[in-house]
Amino acid sequence: MTRRVAILISGGGSNMEALVRSMTGDHPGRPVLVISNEPGAAGLARARRLNVPTIAIDHRSHGRDRAGFEAELARALDLAQADVICLAGFMRVLSPEFTARYAGRMLNIHPSLLPKYRGLHTHERVIAAGDAEHGCTVHEVTAELDGGPILGQVRIPTIRGESADDLARRLLPWEHRLYPEVLRRFCLGDRSPVLLG
Repeated sequence: MTRRVAILISGGGSNMEALVRSMTGDHPGRPVLVISNEPGAAGLARARRLNVPTIAIDHRSHGRDRAGFEAELARALDLAQADVICLAGFMRVLSPEFTARYAGRMLNIHPSLLPKYRGLHTHERVIAAGDAEHGCTVHEVTAELDGGPILGQVRIPTIRGESADDLARRLLPWEHRLYPEVLRRFCLGDRSPVLLG
């Protein structure tokens, strides 16, 4: 059975593009919608070039009403009949109520070797700690920030003297490999971890 995949973004959408481009041929998923909370996100134009429907839902228009923003987000996802929801650089923390509504159906990619370095500025934190390796993780989304079950990881060595930007650039192609592989398995009902690097 083909799984309908919605992708949530906030920025350029490079991981979104990797996911969309992977969903061809015998892939069990198909992209049905890209949503951004940033109306000016470059990823929206990128998705349109890939012939994927897009919606912008500006979180700022809801002020402090997170429930209102999430209700609009849920309406769009439900209208698209999304079976799987992939967060790909979506820079909003989702409420426990929202994550419960889509429990077992949401994935996220995070640029660290979870459970280390949850949250922001992971590349800087790895360098500051002097870690010998870095990486990225795809996990199920739960109410705990970056805390759901791990479905895939990439490990890469750090390089002495490397900047956070250089480290991020070196990791990104691995993110583009890992996330599509995890999504393929996930759409088939396989939650065994994908390990690369």
